[in-house]
Amino acid sequence: MAFRNRGTSSKLADMTLKSNLIHAGPPKRYQLVPKKQCLDDKGEEESKLRKWTIGEKDPYKVNRTVLLVGETGSGKTTMINAMVNYIMGVEREDNIWFEITNEGNKCQTESQTSEVIAYDIFGFEGCRVPYSLTIIDTPGYGDTRGFQEDRLIAERLHDLFRSPNGIDKIDAVGFVVNASTNRLSDRQKYIFDAVLSLFGKDMKNQIVALISNSDGGPAKNALQALENANIKCAKNKDNKPVHFLFNNRQTEIVTNTKQERAMSLAWDITTEGMEEFLEFLSKVAPQKLKMTVDVLTHRIQLEALVNNLQERIKMIEGKQALLKQTRNELKKHMKKIELNKNFVITVTESYKERVTIEGKWNKKAVCCIVCEENCHYPGCTLAKSPSWCEVMKNGFCTSCTGKCPVSNHVRENWRFVQKNREITKTHDDLKMKYEVHVGLAGEKVDLMACLKKELDDAVRDKARLVEESYQCVVKLEEIALSGNSLSTYVHLKFLIEKLKEKGDLEKAVRLERIQRCARKEEMNGMDYIRTALGLLWPMK
Repeated sequence: MAFRNRGTSSKLADMTLKSNLIHAGPPKRYQLVPKKQCLDDKGEEESKLRKWTIGEKDPYKVNRTVLLVGETGSGKTTMINAMVNYIMGVEREDNIWFEITNEGNKCQTESQTSEVIAYDIFGFEGCRVPYSLTIIDTPGYGDTRGFQEDRLIAERLHDLFRSPNGIDKIDAVGFVVNASTNRLSDRQKYIFDAVLSLFGKDMKNQIVALISNSDGGPAKNALQALENANIKCAKNKDNKPVHFLFNNRQTEIVTNTKQERAMSLAWDITTEGMEEFLEFLSKVAPQKLKMTVDVLTHRIQLEALVNNLQERIKMIEGKQALLKQTRNELKKHMKKIELNKNFVITVTESYKERVTIEGKWNKKAVCCIVCEENCHYPGCTLAKSPSWCEVMKNGFCTSCTGKCPVSNHVRENWRFVQKNREITKTHDDLKMKYEVHVGLAGEKVDLMACLKKELDDAVRDKARLVEESYQCVVKLEEIALSGNSLSTYVHLKFLIEKLKEKGDLEKAVRLERIQRCARKEEMNGMDYIRTALGLLWPMK
């Protein structure tokens, strides 16, 4: 239960002196002035990973961490400020309100946060709860900037969780849902699936619903909407989603008795919701984020691997076409071959060329200059160097053909692109190539046999690449709370097709089963998801 003491009053008075008055009220609204830290070694203007701290951390006191997620406009920002005020011991009679978020004059149609921010609230242990609080605010999913912004959130969280100054545990994940919600929109379902796919199965009992804009009555509609959407979360004794009610009107100015009653009710609802939620936090066992980091790493590696896989398969298929074309041309000159006469053939060859990356998104790629492959593109936007890229493991790349060391990689604003060109070769060129290749200089070379061997090797290489990607999908499905994220879904069709080509029907069927789970019943007509699919994996 909330309580007031002289120490709390003194701390609040001190905080008003250290804060900036932004509205005379009532209530008087103050902008807190936190100590700011960028966690991704970028300037404050460019950083997408930040920590804002109020007070000084006491290493001997318990800290609890909450990750908040919600669609743009769900009330997440207001809820963060409400949590901060509750932790600090603010009561309605104080006629003050602190804001830690800094929204400025951003358009309401845009996400109200464009970066991941961790808010640390220290120094108020004992005002209402015996622990300090860290609140992780994620960018609002589904804003007008589109899917390309959404897909970066996983990478930002991944960096936060693995940063030396970041977050290594989470006590709860709060999905912010408006009380008036009676059916999850296509965007909301995408949000939930995308976020659930970030966490391992050990996080299920940490996920709760935070109902915003509540009037204090049962949140039947919102809870039914979550159940109908089969959202994986903690359940109470009645097998209903664990949830807490909040109202978002604490900063409204009161000018008459009717508004006074409404404001009093809003404070009571939020206070009760905060008491229950923070009691839940005090009892739940924190979850270390090792499995979560593993999930995020596997997901990013999967995307990088499959993207690279597609390019490598194209190169292999280009090589197969060249070999078949060479074989057909040689058949036309069999008599000259028998007489060991020289001749010229013209064939189409695939090659790699460095091309500058243009456009707003994914301006840099991590490439292996030895394998001449794009090891992480698109998506490598936060790593400051190849060694920081998610596709690197124990100093080696998990994506390129040679699994080369980090030192063979660069992170630049160009990537490798496959192109074709016509070339001419002589019979002597071919003989020299295979003589050197098989170590038979001076001996007669069976060109047809050499070409067949190369074709067989290409088929095996292609099959190996498909198998690598399949195993990555299976591993991700095993450890992820929700393996059916959009990023996985868009790759399944490609993998299924290649598995069928190489005759692995059982594995293809398994992926088709995953695909059916990922394809929601409402997929037909989902403009937002269809747009997202087109952006991530352009359809023909």
